[in-house]
Amino acid sequence: MGLPDEELEDIEDLGQTPEVSRLAQLKTSGPVPKVIRKNVGNHEVVADSIIPGTQSVYVKTWGCTHNSSDSEYMAGLLNEYGYNITDDSSLAHIWLLNSCTVKNPAEDHFRNAIEEGRKKGKYVVVAGCVSQAAPKTSYLQGLSIIGVQQIDRVVEVVEETLKGNSVQLLGKKTASGKKLGGASLQLPKVRRNELIEIIPINTGCLNKCTYCKTKHARGNLGSYPVSEIVQRAEQAFSEGVKEIWITSEDTGAYGKDIGETLPNLLYQLVEVIPEDCMLRLGMTNPPYILGHLEDIAKILSHPRVYSFLHVPVQSGSDYVLGEMKREYCIDDFKMVVNFLREKVPGVTIATDIICGFPTETAEDFQETMNLVKEYHFPVLFINQFFPRPGTPAAKMKRVPGPEIKQRTKALSEYFQSYTCYDRQLGSIQKVLVTEVSHDKNHYVGHNKFYEQVLVPKNEEFLGKCITVQITKTGKHYMIGEPILSKASEQRTVKSRIESLFRDLSPYIIFSIIIVLVSILYHSWTKINYIFD
Repeated sequence: MGLPDEELEDIEDLGQTPEVSRLAQLKTSGPVPKVIRKNVGNHEVVADSIIPGTQSVYVKTWGCTHNSSDSEYMAGLLNEYGYNITDDSSLAHIWLLNSCTVKNPAEDHFRNAIEEGRKKGKYVVVAGCVSQAAPKTSYLQGLSIIGVQQIDRVVEVVEETLKGNSVQLLGKKTASGKKLGGASLQLPKVRRNELIEIIPINTGCLNKCTYCKTKHARGNLGSYPVSEIVQRAEQAFSEGVKEIWITSEDTGAYGKDIGETLPNLLYQLVEVIPEDCMLRLGMTNPPYILGHLEDIAKILSHPRVYSFLHVPVQSGSDYVLGEMKREYCIDDFKMVVNFLREKVPGVTIATDIICGFPTETAEDFQETMNLVKEYHFPVLFINQFFPRPGTPAAKMKRVPGPEIKQRTKALSEYFQSYTCYDRQLGSIQKVLVTEVSHDKNHYVGHNKFYEQVLVPKNEEFLGKCITVQITKTGKHYMIGEPILSKASEQRTVKSRIESLFRDLSPYIIFSIIIVLVSILYHSWTKINYIFD
């Protein structure tokens, strides 16, 4: 079973039933929720004695893979307690909306979804960074809110909401005065993709970027213990997962609050990755990876780790980076990219750029253009600057809107003007197939460098490592033709015949029945003729 309507901007199964009631555990931990009796309007208030399984929950997520993981955990808890997770919003009794505060459009979509749910008479529960960072926002009034570190109490909140109450759980989890990573990683999940496990290794960060609203929601760094992360990975692999995504607001900062390091975590994780399974390392900012470059290069070279790293640069201008308080200069970023490209041949470096940050001059923007021209990043996320309420950048003098759009267009056009995959045409590659393409016509696999390879939609390929020859290349993908062994060809032919028979079996059975009826009819006619 998968989660409906995920909207992932990052380049985004059931757990075992515990011996003790999960809800009983949840109701005795954490802060006491703020419960407000409210006028439920046209809602029919559900009785206090809710029978699990009689209500359906629609889950929608905006934002990063960390948000996606949170939604999977909340869906898993609700499903375990008896609620039905549905991808049909019209059939759901309650909508669980998990928000992103990075950009204005994401919050606009979130607000519109709330209004839509209210108009349709749905119960609405909100979660994520928007509601955590600004719970007093006018359009959130009267709604139940689940804080980013309180996702393990989603069942409580849903039950109270169905009773007509408004519940707000916004507290942070701490131990001995130190912030924890968040809810336990061992909670049950309903994965968006049964083959992919997203593991948050920490929450929050150590930075104070002037444009960032996420810091207001996720707070300072809180890391999970290495043992808990490794245990979660082992559990996921035992459940049939083929790919692990390590995620957080900044993976490079992992462990600085608990005396650990990212390389130590990764070295232990690669020990538990089975054959033909892969690990993808999530986004890391330059300052916290500079001291670990040798180790990171070794890990990215491991056969069961994708040679891929997402390192946001945001601007090619040192002046703008200073205004952003990014805590590194452009030479630091170049050192990371140059070192990894030298030590890990073929490595894919993805990066982000903000166009039109306040105080960015035409000369500053040209430095950004020059950076992209120098490195030809294969994966580039281009964003217009959006002033987020409550951030220092929102108070800075802004670049005129038309100029921001012009710069964004210029950078986007240059990015689209070059290709990175043409040299791979005709090459033989091994890819792990884990997804279905957006057009539903192909399966999607990734090679060692996390480059997207489309393959024929053959059920036998899903969840498998297969060998392909690249027959076509595009800007963002390649197309691969499977190279099958004799045994694989026989299995594929057998699979196609069985699939064809399954598709045609109703017609075959119907035809047989018609023939039998015809034979019986003619036989009966002859018998009657003889006796007559």
